[in-house]
Amino acid sequence: MTDKTSEQPTRNPAEAPRDFLPKLVTVLREGYSAQDFRADVLAGLTVAIVALPLSMAIAIASGVGPERGLYTTIIGGFLVSALGGSRFQIGGPAGAFIVLVSACVMQIGLEGLILATFMSGLFLVVAGALRLGTYIKFIPYPVTVGFTAGIAVIIFASQMKDLFGLTLTTQEPAEIVHKVSALWGARGTVTPAALAVALATIALILGLKRLRPGWPNLLIAIVTAAAVVAVTGLPVETIGSRFGDLPRLPPSPALPGLSMEAVLAALPYAVSFTLLGAIESLLSAVVADGMSGGRHRSNAELVAQGVANVGSALFGGFCVTGTIARTATNVRAGSRGPVSGMLHALFVLGFMLLAGPLAAYIPLAALAGLLAVVAWNMAEKEEFWGLLKSSRGDAMVVLVTFLLVVFRDLTEGIVVGFALGGLVFIRRMSEAADVETAQVGTWSPDEGGDRDRVVYRLRGPYFFGAAARLGVVLDRIADYPRAFVIDFTDVPFVDSSGARAFELLAHKVARKGGQLYLIGTRPDVRRDLQAQGAREPLVRFLPDLDSVDAAEAAR
Repeated sequence: MTDKTSEQPTRNPAEAPRDFLPKLVTVLREGYSAQDFRADVLAGLTVAIVALPLSMAIAIASGVGPERGLYTTIIGGFLVSALGGSRFQIGGPAGAFIVLVSACVMQIGLEGLILATFMSGLFLVVAGALRLGTYIKFIPYPVTVGFTAGIAVIIFASQMKDLFGLTLTTQEPAEIVHKVSALWGARGTVTPAALAVALATIALILGLKRLRPGWPNLLIAIVTAAAVVAVTGLPVETIGSRFGDLPRLPPSPALPGLSMEAVLAALPYAVSFTLLGAIESLLSAVVADGMSGGRHRSNAELVAQGVANVGSALFGGFCVTGTIARTATNVRAGSRGPVSGMLHALFVLGFMLLAGPLAAYIPLAALAGLLAVVAWNMAEKEEFWGLLKSSRGDAMVVLVTFLLVVFRDLTEGIVVGFALGGLVFIRRMSEAADVETAQVGTWSPDEGGDRDRVVYRLRGPYFFGAAARLGVVLDRIADYPRAFVIDFTDVPFVDSSGARAFELLAHKVARKGGQLYLIGTRPDVRRDLQAQGAREPLVRFLPDLDSVDAAEAAR
């Protein structure tokens, strides 16, 4: 069952509520049967099996306890599905946040992380209420590929210590260059048992995916590794040896500390969480749309993500966002709607209640192997290589974004990549704009005459990028004609810079005793031109060339 209705911008106040209507309400209105519920139970259980080890692995890689990942999945995942604008979205902790969360914990501690998550939730609600979701979806594709590949590299680097069972004498650095240097310096402390467990986990995950694609390969690999370590007593670090036993229930809700000092310290991370969370969740919703044929409500999705982050922070969790892999699993498992996502959160809660102590036997090397596979899968290698070969502009954007994410900062990579992508787009659009001669009148110097009429046709959008290039041409050809005609039939829009250029051109033509005629202008283009001063009688707007002849005869 899919929702084929397109998401349209809100046109009037009566349509506004639909922009924020949860898809759960839509599903229930369409009719929800017992058969639908059975399908959602199976899909929710399938997703929970995938989410269970991932939630703990992402939390540990982020520098917090594994129970924090479970809190995030239970509270945040339930709220994302219950309130979201995507029919199939699965929320929870995401690998994309590992870099930011670990940096946040190192700088301002766990309480600061919870406060930043809480603030990010409020920012996301505001972003959704302002309908910014419509615009966040327009992040250039090379930027998303670049930062996703960069995150994959950083995630893999963050797992090297547990993957090889290394022992560091100092705290592991956050910067990747210093991290790799420190890990290389500790190469003599490799634990063969940990490396063997990690490699066996990777092999089992990949082998099951190829030979038995319908089996829960992540859970089977982690359970197998835990069982082998528990039975054989291999000298490897486990969740229990590092973090102790997991609690049976999430804690009681509590507000984070809201002192001015704490808020100011958490603000930069809250902004970063908001930006990345909005991009990641809407990207995941778009993936679900492509798989299901539906259409999500981006602003409702942002509001739901915001409420989920607030809820997660109140219960001791951290950043929640839409997760592409788990969302795709939900669609493939036959989900009928948001109920499966809500059930997946309840199934994870059931695990905490019934089998939480068993998680203490999970080796950290196995979780590192799992995240190594996740990093490899999320790197989008073919897309990255394809962009490098497509054009110099796309190659520059994807490379700069990738390098900034890896070696500088995730938010900086996104912002700079977006700016570069915008410049590449402006250049391409300006090159698409063109001016050509359509018709030139008679020239009679012996008779003391003048060029009667010149007609030029514009093609493409006329905006500030094209105005600088074409303005020189228009100025040059405006030196002589008595009737200067520009055909706007193939001009889809004009921005304020372009409109201002025509107002200046009209003055120049008028000073030489001529008249500027604009023919074939669309109503919206005409309004934009008139708003910048290109209006009657300085400029004459006429439908066609015949009207120009009549107007010239009347002058």
